[in-house]
Amino acid sequence: MKSEFDKPNYTISLINKATFIVILFFMLIGLITLSASMGYVKIELFDILRIIASKIINNNNLIAYINDSFPAISDKSITIVMEVRFPRILTCAAVGAALSLSGVIFQGILLNPLADPYTLGVSAGAAFGASVAILLNLSAAFVSVPLFAFAGASLTLFFVIFLSYNKKSYSPTLSSTNLILSGIIVSSILSAGISFLKYIADEQVAIIIFWLMGSFASKTWLDVVITMFFLTIGSIVAFVFARDLNLISLGERAASTLGVDTKRVTLILLITGSMVAAVSVSVSGIIGFVGLLVPHIVRFIVGPDNRSLIPISMLTGSILLLAADTITRTVLPYEIPIGVLTALIGGPIFCWIFKRGSVR
Repeated sequence: MKSEFDKPNYTISLINKATFIVILFFMLIGLITLSASMGYVKIELFDILRIIASKIINNNNLIAYINDSFPAISDKSITIVMEVRFPRILTCAAVGAALSLSGVIFQGILLNPLADPYTLGVSAGAAFGASVAILLNLSAAFVSVPLFAFAGASLTLFFVIFLSYNKKSYSPTLSSTNLILSGIIVSSILSAGISFLKYIADEQVAIIIFWLMGSFASKTWLDVVITMFFLTIGSIVAFVFARDLNLISLGERAASTLGVDTKRVTLILLITGSMVAAVSVSVSGIIGFVGLLVPHIVRFIVGPDNRSLIPISMLTGSILLLAADTITRTVLPYEIPIGVLTALIGGPIFCWIFKRGSVR
């Protein structure tokens, strides 16, 4: 039975969606600023704004002494904000947007409300690649673990596509059922491989387990640039094919009748969503339920039109993941891996959504 989240919902039809997007954007900016001020070293919000403005317009007078109420900002505070907190915060926001974007794409392509960025084994491939890098003690090398994770996710994606492609049919296509089954098969194999790597890892096993739980600790501006670059490309491709994705949701035959090259669009969006998810996993580790839960919540609020669903999901994913990371970093007595928190919060919420949809 289809969930109510697959149906158009017009509970906020009177609200201008563009205005809603602007509101979410400023909420994200406010949360970024607030999060940058929080931590072991407290920094005033106005000082955060002074630091940001000084870097944007390249004017150090803004961080110098103004008056007794606003003294000069110390080099220590500037370093903490610009080299420690902002790279982590911006990476977190970008990963939240990327996972949500990937979730929207996968649910639209596979016509499955339970699809998420990891349905095709992307996360398992990334985890296996990262585990290999850690086992070989390459963690001290330059971006070795993220690079191996990305390579593992990419190779897994192309193998799943190869495995699910049916050449024997009259019109060779990528079946959503074959893709999901292939992803499950490959994920199971890779999960067994990860278990074996953890068994022989000895002292590196703790590092592997911590990476698998997901974290934004020790992120750099390079992580921000890489994630933002792929997120920008992925969002542009998704916006270009948003109308086609709407038509594909009607079914392959109906979409083809309306002029959509379903095989070409499916392959492009499949690679786009998987690559965005692969980059996110390679940077942050395994973070579950964001790509699965956020599209459901947003679809319930604004409806199924991907032209509005995509940007609102990206902003919502950024806000929710950044809020969760801020809680783990500043509120809880001990910082726990972000993947654990998203699973603890997202799991019960999705159970409620699933139960509510299935009883109708």
